[in-house]
Amino acid sequence: MGRSRAEVPQKERWNVEALYLNVEDWKKEFEGAQGEKKSRPRWPSLRAFQGKLKSSPEAIRRFLDAYFDLDRRLSKLHTYAHLRLDEDLGNDAVKENFGKISSLIHDFQVEYAWVEPELLSMIKEEFEALLHHPQLEPYRFYLSKLERLRPHTLAPEMEELLALSGKALETPYKAFGALNNADLAFPPALNSKGEVKELTSGTYLLYLKDPDRTLRKNAFENLHRVYEGHANSICELLQGIVQSHLFVSKAKKFKDCREAALFPRRIDDAVYDSLIGSIHSNLDALHSYLRLRKKLLNLSELHVYDLYVPLVQEQGMGRGFHEACELVVESVEPLGKEYTEALKRGLLEERWVDPFENEKKRSGAYSSGCYDSMPYILMNFHGTLNDVLTLAHEAGHSMHSLLSRKNQPYVYADYPIFVAEVASTFNEQLLLQLLKKRAKSKGELVFLINYEIEAIRTTIFRQTLFAEFELQLHRWAEEGMPFTPTLLKDAYLKLNQKYYGSELILDPGLGIEWARIPHFYYDFYVYQYATGLSASLALFENVAKSEQARDRYLQFLSSGGSRYPLELLEIAGVDLKRKEAVEAAMRKFTSLVKEMEALLKE
Repeated sequence: MGRSRAEVPQKERWNVEALYLNVEDWKKEFEGAQGEKKSRPRWPSLRAFQGKLKSSPEAIRRFLDAYFDLDRRLSKLHTYAHLRLDEDLGNDAVKENFGKISSLIHDFQVEYAWVEPELLSMIKEEFEALLHHPQLEPYRFYLSKLERLRPHTLAPEMEELLALSGKALETPYKAFGALNNADLAFPPALNSKGEVKELTSGTYLLYLKDPDRTLRKNAFENLHRVYEGHANSICELLQGIVQSHLFVSKAKKFKDCREAALFPRRIDDAVYDSLIGSIHSNLDALHSYLRLRKKLLNLSELHVYDLYVPLVQEQGMGRGFHEACELVVESVEPLGKEYTEALKRGLLEERWVDPFENEKKRSGAYSSGCYDSMPYILMNFHGTLNDVLTLAHEAGHSMHSLLSRKNQPYVYADYPIFVAEVASTFNEQLLLQLLKKRAKSKGELVFLINYEIEAIRTTIFRQTLFAEFELQLHRWAEEGMPFTPTLLKDAYLKLNQKYYGSELILDPGLGIEWARIPHFYYDFYVYQYATGLSASLALFENVAKSEQARDRYLQFLSSGGSRYPLELLEIAGVDLKRKEAVEAAMRKFTSLVKEMEALLKE
């Protein structure tokens, strides 16, 4: 058994006490922020503005100041509660606190569903005049985004009804999460020695990278056999979430589900279609890599369970946590002294990171926080090279958050999801560049190059495959086509055949893989992984060449959500409306494959 949370020394914990000294302080703040517990409206002083926002720009300014002040308080409360919960998912008292703040935020969203419809009830000319009023200058971009949504904003009572439906519409996603994370049990997998290995969603990913092919094959087959046994139920859950997207898109008068997801961020369908088109035209590069992988693994057939095993083993390239922090800090020196010093303080002095596992701690890794907190990082660090690279990745997110919050007011401090993966993957590139320079052997260098190749394969090629499948799901729903497991399996296998070509054996278990992918419940999210890494690789190339490009990149990191996503990337020097960034990523992929092949021939 691992350590309990109580056994973790303070120096190995993130500094959540910087938010609230203890849970009693959190509860006091919660009491003060929750308004009238037993009546509606909860926050009468804010609700008093309803029906009066059109009276003057001053009234709008006073309301927005008060509204975002409350939103900021709730965000801080939520951050503390979710960090405490993720430390120990079995702590019932913490679960209760997290449930309370989650419900309060839902009430807040429902109670103020009238705001946008009321503002947009002004005639267009009156509203546009507001955008240039000096008192509303701090909210100009916020208001201009509202104006853009005018054709898709309903009457106040309809918006409130949609807000009330939010929890119900999330049910398929939550039910899938409960099934996938808690209820499904998998039979153990045998390795080549006949040893029994426990199989879970977490160990499955480890086994796919294991040199023991028997273990990989058995883990793949056993895991997907369980999903096959629940194919009908999961198919209905997936259909349910897609139908919820369709409901909202129709209610909001969008032409389709994809427009409903992309329009608020001012992302044109062409960005999505261009990504898929660019990947289709570069599939030969992926097929060449698969042929090389099959050859290097000395296999007569390449199966799905052969795609993730490293071509060379890690060979002791891991680090202890403190050494990993120092290495990550050193890797970001090309971004300048101010950036480097801020990250050094965060990782080595201010305790941004909760690094090690304990019993019932949330798995995985993430960067989190709020406007009034440090950018916290959760990890489950074991000292592998992958852990070190994950630290670099999450540190990229955290520095993006730090710079955005430092340079933007609260209303614009959160950067949009579309650009979220740029900073994280950029920092991975910085670390990989440093590690490659210091590689002590050809084996180390090959391992690092293969890591880069696999990052592009899994983040650009694979996520684009997911994006194409997700688009097909929504088109079927829009056409009234009912989902069946057979329909989904056939479509998913055809896509995999197209992407991976004749080099990959389409194992029967692959047809049901869609049933275990949580991203299909996220409403057109996955394509952003591919565009994010493509933009990051293009920026990395530019920043390496000039100090001016570095300064533009830092300006991008400091811009938060003060512009639309594509405009933010243009600050940094990337135009994702054009194909150049994705094409550059494809050239990088091809060059890395050739570099690795040449090294292995030496």
